[in-house]
Amino acid sequence: MRENRLRTIWQNGGAVLNSWLALPSSFSAETMAHQGWDSLVVDLQHGLIDYAQMVTMLQAISTTATVPIVRVPWLEPGIIMKSLDAGAYAVICPMVNTADDAARLVAYTRYAPQGTRSFGPIRASLYGGPDYAQKANETIVAFAMIETKQALDNLDSILSVDGIEAVYIGPSDLSLALGCRPVFDDVDPPVAEALAHILARCKAHGVKCGVHNGLAEVAKARIAQGFDFVTVSSDARMIASGSQALLKTLKS
Repeated sequence: MRENRLRTIWQNGGAVLNSWLALPSSFSAETMAHQGWDSLVVDLQHGLIDYAQMVTMLQAISTTATVPIVRVPWLEPGIIMKSLDAGAYAVICPMVNTADDAARLVAYTRYAPQGTRSFGPIRASLYGGPDYAQKANETIVAFAMIETKQALDNLDSILSVDGIEAVYIGPSDLSLALGCRPVFDDVDPPVAEALAHILARCKAHGVKCGVHNGLAEVAKARIAQGFDFVTVSSDARMIASGSQALLKTLKS
């Protein structure tokens, strides 16, 4: 089966450099993938992408060594299984607030006897290889998003669920949950404390910890802090910021 480079990078002690896809375009996905990102997330939650467009974007990413990830809209078995069947090598699931939520996420991403994923890897076997069915459970990564006060309160029980190997922090939602400004990088002190707490508990449980960032400088600082997976910006934000930089030069 094709390796999951997320696992390879982590086994070698590195941090995964990830970016985000919000635009419903296979060409933009292909362009981003050819820039050398370790992984790219196709965002079905807040992006403008539907399922059919997601499939073409996963196909475009497959022209490179970049790992295809899908952020699903919610903790719902149908879309999680269909995303995996389409060839996603990891899923990021929003609003995992309890140990029961975490256990259901694990079950939806694994075949029996470890889980309840229905069998039908219609494109995944083309991407992963003919032994996909035998090795999918040990290859796919499920990220539980920690982004609410309830999740913070239940953090240790979530991290103790067998099969939870990675979490992903959404700083904006976490900020709102803690009564702070919904930002990525310049977070308020309560959110900074929560980020450090989540990271420390992940280290204690042997769980990989990822975080969303807007700026490369902040992502580098997060890696130095010990985060294992850092997202920097998105296709839509890069188009906007690149245009702004050009226009600033032209108008100066």
